[in-house]
Amino acid sequence: MSKEGLGTLIGLFVFAIVPGYFVFFQNSLAMTVLFGIVCALILLVVYFFRDPVRHVDARHDEIVSPADGRVIDVIKMHESEYVGHCVRISIFLSLFDVHINYVPFDGTVDYIKYSRGKYYRAHKEDASKYNVSIIVGLETAFGKIAFKQITGLLARRIVCRLKLGKAVYKGQKYGIIKFGSRMEVFLPEDAQVLVHKGDRLRAAESVIAKVNEK
Repeated sequence: MSKEGLGTLIGLFVFAIVPGYFVFFQNSLAMTVLFGIVCALILLVVYFFRDPVRHVDARHDEIVSPADGRVIDVIKMHESEYVGHCVRISIFLSLFDVHINYVPFDGTVDYIKYSRGKYYRAHKEDASKYNVSIIVGLETAFGKIAFKQITGLLARRIVCRLKLGKAVYKGQKYGIIKFGSRMEVFLPEDAQVLVHKGDRLRAAESVIAKVNEK
């Protein structure tokens, strides 16, 4: 289980003590119902914050997916904050996907920016432009690459543990977006994209593109 979920889990266990007492010692119907609801919430939290083992098996020039989810678009665009002209791969994470995020490629953290914003539905293009987000830029041997955590309608908190100037490696865990959300990857425009709209991805394992030597 991801450590980001421990606080929520502990809070639910503490909250369950009172109705649990009445269930086992007072035989209260109302408290039995409340205790059942809390137990269901505990199971949901454990499920949502699950942390499965992932095995990175990508070549040195291959970029892996930073998140579980479904590809919702692959477009060429101009990313004005860090990369410039690029290819953007957008990934939608449903409530049932693993929400832990991974670094997609080896490099050095060269840029981090947190943006305040709205909470539009994550699969809409407006979410990319206006939602709360954190973008991270990497300086790599193949040029600049960026990846962006974006909140959704239910997601209200982003965790990013990366620091400027730190070297990172492909498949490294670096954060989480709580509940349904969106992840975007910005690649050099000459990158060879290997995924298409509708593809399902596994974080740290699915190869989404190959980059060319500079």
